[in-house]
Amino acid sequence: MPSSAFPAYRGAMRYRCLGCRKTHGIDELLYTCPACGEVLLLEDGNFDSLKKRPGREWRDLFDARATEKSTALRGIFRFYELTAPVLEEEDIVYLGEGDTPVIEASAALQKLVGRAFAYKNDGQNPSASFKDRGMACAFSYLKAMVRSRGWDEVLTVCASTGDTSAAAALYAAYVGGPIKSVVLLPQGKVTPQQLSQPLGSGATVLEVPGVFDDCMKVVEFLADRYRVALLNSKNSWRILGQESYAFEVAQWRDWETENLCLFVPIGNAGNVTAVLRGFLKLRALGIITALPRIFGVQSHHADPVYRYYAAPSGTRRYEPVTVSPSVAQAAMIGNPVSFPRVRALAEEYTAIAGERAFQVIQVTEQAIMDGMLLANRHGHIACTQGGECLAGLMAARDYGLIAEDEFSVLDSTAHALKFMDFQNLYFSDALPPEFGVTPDPALTNAPELLLSAAERAGMTEREFVLRSASEMARRLNLVSRAE
Repeated sequence: MPSSAFPAYRGAMRYRCLGCRKTHGIDELLYTCPACGEVLLLEDGNFDSLKKRPGREWRDLFDARATEKSTALRGIFRFYELTAPVLEEEDIVYLGEGDTPVIEASAALQKLVGRAFAYKNDGQNPSASFKDRGMACAFSYLKAMVRSRGWDEVLTVCASTGDTSAAAALYAAYVGGPIKSVVLLPQGKVTPQQLSQPLGSGATVLEVPGVFDDCMKVVEFLADRYRVALLNSKNSWRILGQESYAFEVAQWRDWETENLCLFVPIGNAGNVTAVLRGFLKLRALGIITALPRIFGVQSHHADPVYRYYAAPSGTRRYEPVTVSPSVAQAAMIGNPVSFPRVRALAEEYTAIAGERAFQVIQVTEQAIMDGMLLANRHGHIACTQGGECLAGLMAARDYGLIAEDEFSVLDSTAHALKFMDFQNLYFSDALPPEFGVTPDPALTNAPELLLSAAERAGMTEREFVLRSASEMARRLNLVSRAE
């Protein structure tokens, strides 16, 4: 039954090309401009009409919706008017995505880092990564298209380093019906945990030798020539859903974004695109009054966006790079498809808030692994991309780019459990040399055997308990209660 609380507002969504600036209707699946081939952004032609409502009223509305029970207005669609306000209530897909917690770093970790900061745990989304935000929006649009067009088959495809495939397969399995999921992975470049997810959701999983960029070329070729729904961040509906990350951070701060910094891993550049755009929308409506500073972070093994912004502004030239193995696997992308979006939005962002409002930091693989382990030793559940963000914060501190009175929110894009293989390799000093990582003994850990199987053989249960407890007390230097 439709909810009486569902918004009456409907936007006039359209694709806008970042190259030739032409606009295109949303009545068909588009990933690049039919006229010039450049990437697209979705915009609401009625957006200016939203400015009639004061920023204070928007804040009150979104705060009130935080307790909404209606499925269609929970998660990312709490911000319906800013997201995809052409979708009907019956088409919205909700699996519990969005509303992920922002956890302030422990006092000990903040003291160690020398800056106040928090992690936003996007690994607490349904498929354990931030990709669910975009998939909720993309699949809601697909569901609407299936209903309105009467399609009897929709094949969704994506290239992935793990998280995209997990999210795409999960949402396809839930929506079901004519929607089927196919994912293309680089062979041997996805953790076992991530590989298990699309397999468990029943997707068709295909592999090719190479890296993510190779997979992306294949699915782009397919999307240009066959009737398939591409679910990588080239899909503009995904960007819309991921803008909710910015909305949630602002709301967590009670809409006060002065002296706020965000650290976001770049990867395929869809998430940093969404964060930039989300804050621009909030400011345009007066919901926030100041744009926070955004730091994109890249590994030195996959850093085309860093190289672009490291050059003087008058000499910048974007060039893809050949990647080297990275523990920040989801960010091991040498030619981000959303870079044109980043460049366009960063220009708009810095024109308002100054050149320091958007910067890109390069970090080492060593710093990424050490950052993940340091965070998790202080009670967090950061993935390697979360480690990359902490490494970025520490680098920004060392370069004098972030002041002591600024507060930072770091993006942990996935759950730590997805990347346990890298932790285990680090602990056992088994990371291949091409990663360039040497374990820090202060961060390694391993189980210790109290008794061997041979020692236990023949013991009674009481002898086993006494011997084990005695050995634990000895190793832990425990003091007897009798003393």
